[in-house]
Amino acid sequence: MYEGIDTVVLYEELAYEDVLPVAWRRLPEPYDPAVVGSFADRNLRVLQAMSALEEHGQLEKTDENAPHAADILRLDLKVNLLLDMVGQLLVASHPRPKPAAVRFNALGGVFQATSPYPDLGNQGVLEVYLRECIADPLRLVGRIASVGPDGRVKVRFIPPGEHIADLLEKLAFRKHRRQVAGARHPKK
Repeated sequence: MYEGIDTVVLYEELAYEDVLPVAWRRLPEPYDPAVVGSFADRNLRVLQAMSALEEHGQLEKTDENAPHAADILRLDLKVNLLLDMVGQLLVASHPRPKPAAVRFNALGGVFQATSPYPDLGNQGVLEVYLRECIADPLRLVGRIASVGPDGRVKVRFIPPGEHIADLLEKLAFRKHRRQVAGARHPKK
């Protein structure tokens, strides 16, 4: 049965898709292994933080018999509010690129660029800011595979490492699962 949800795919793999602040930064040739290594360390922290933030606790009805369930729920809401406020302060003090449509996974990415568009074959890093309360962006190193006349840019990433690729796959899967659940149970 078709549920009105299309699976987001890129390079024949599940992909994460959203409208987020993104930027393409050109890198000198050849890749500097130290720079790529520092990106990997930061990406690992960003993806772990994103995973922790997406854990919203129980989505089911809380057990009224649990002695501190209401207190924990209130604390969770307050922490989320605090994270949102810190994110707003962070964005105000460190401006980010304009949001654009972006789709990515461990193999590559597609984003809507603004003029001037990057040149085909350019080597660089795609920076994707996943959440306002996470200071660092994901930095995915790759090469421009195609540039459309409308500014749609496709990038092929160098392999980010097994652990980061696994976390990117889980990020895409959680987003897809939320979209499917939202289609099945729309909010009223």
